[in-house]
Amino acid sequence: MKVFTPDAVAKAATNKYLGVLVAAKYARELNALPLERSPYGADKLTTVAAEALTSGEKKLQYRLVRTRSSFTR
Repeated sequence: MKVFTPDAVAKAATNKYLGVLVAAKYARELNALPLERSPYGADKLTTVAAEALTSGEKKLQYRLVRTRSSFTR
């Protein structure tokens, strides 16, 4: 079992909270792939996503998009 520390996630992203959100979104994308075409085998998708985020190989790229709030005053 691999353990990803908050420091490792924060180093890969702006902060640890953003890192967890990015990894979770990526895991959801991996989950949408058909199971028979998945190259990850028995690995948990959250572990694969965290590994992609924290590895220094720039496998996972993300960008922040500001959205307009639908709340009007």
